[in-house]
Amino acid sequence: MAFALLCSFLFVVSIAAAATNNVSERCHPQDKNALLRIKASFGDPYILTSWSPGTDCCRQWHDVFCSNVNNRVTEIHVVYALVNGTIPDAIGDLSYLEFLFFHKLSNLTGPIPEALSRLQRLNDLKLSWNALTGPVPGFLGRMKSVVSIDLSFNNFTGTIPPSLSSQRCSRDPSRAPLALSKGQGPIPKSLAVQNFSTLDLSWNRLTGEASYLFGSTKALSYIDLSRNVLSFDFSDVKFPTSLQYLDISHNMIRGRLPDGLTQLSGLGTFNVSYNRLCGRIPVGGRLQTFDQYSYVHNRCLCGAPLTPCKKKAMRPLQTHCQRKRSWPGIFKNVARATMFGLALFRL
Repeated sequence: MAFALLCSFLFVVSIAAAATNNVSERCHPQDKNALLRIKASFGDPYILTSWSPGTDCCRQWHDVFCSNVNNRVTEIHVVYALVNGTIPDAIGDLSYLEFLFFHKLSNLTGPIPEALSRLQRLNDLKLSWNALTGPVPGFLGRMKSVVSIDLSFNNFTGTIPPSLSSQRCSRDPSRAPLALSKGQGPIPKSLAVQNFSTLDLSWNRLTGEASYLFGSTKALSYIDLSRNVLSFDFSDVKFPTSLQYLDISHNMIRGRLPDGLTQLSGLGTFNVSYNRLCGRIPVGGRLQTFDQYSYVHNRCLCGAPLTPCKKKAMRPLQTHCQRKRSWPGIFKNVARATMFGLALFRL
C-alpha cells in the first residue's frame, strides 16, 4: 500500500514539474520554430548544439538573446563557426529581431536574402568576414529601422546602391556605421547627405570622387577609404574635429595635404601613403607624431617626418613679355663679342 502511494505521489510530482516547465518557458513558439529551421539549414553545426526543441531558447540556447519585456528573440550572434549553406529565409520570421551578427563563417555563401527586409525592428546588421556573394541589395537602404550595416570582407560584386544614403542613418550619428567590401564603380554622391560616424569602404574597387564624404559638420570619427582606385583632389577637403581615424592609402588621390589636418587633436591613426600627393606636410597637431610610413610613396610630399623640402634658388622671376624683350639684348651681346674677336684677330 505504501509503495503504491509513493508511486502515485512521484507520478503527480512529475506531471506538475512538466507542467511548470511548459508554463515557465520564455521562448515564443514562432521564434523557436524559426531558429530550429535556421539550425537545420546550416547543417546542424556543432556550435548550435544547444538549440534543442526540448529546451528554452531564451534561457538555455547559446548565442540567442531575448527581451525581458515580451520574451521575443531580439539578438543572434553566430561567430567563428563552421556552418554550411546560405542565409535561410527563416531569418525573416524573427519579427522582433534587432541585432543580427554573422561573423567569420567561412562557409556561409550566397546572396543576402530578401527575407531580411521583413525584419522591421532590425537596428544592427553585421554580416562580416563571410563568403557572401552577389550585389549589395538595395532593400537594405529602405529598411528604416537599420542604423548600422557592416558587410565588410565578403565577395560582393557590383556598385554600392544609392538607397544606402537613406536618411534613416542620420537620426543617430553615433550609431551609424557603414562598412562594405568588394564593391566597384563610383561612390554614390547621395552618400554625401549621410551623417555616418564610421565609414569603411576599404578593399574595394571604388573609383572617382570621394571628397564629398568629408565635411566639417559631419559626425565622422572613423573613415577608411584605403585600397581602392579613388582619384580626387585632397587639397580643400574639410574635416570634422571628431575625426580619430583616417586612412586613404593605396589610391590615386592628388593635391596637397590640407592645413585643417593640424586641428585634429584626437587623430590616432593616419595614413595617406601610396597616392599622388605633393607639397610640404603641414606642421602642427599630431601630423609629425606619425612615422614616414604614413606618408611614403607619394609624388612629392616633403617635410617632417619625410626628408626636408628643397629650397628653391632665389632669383627674380621674369614674365613672358620680359623674356621676349630680352632676345634683342642677347643678339647685341653676341654681335659685340664677335666684333671684339675680329679686332683681336687683326691685331
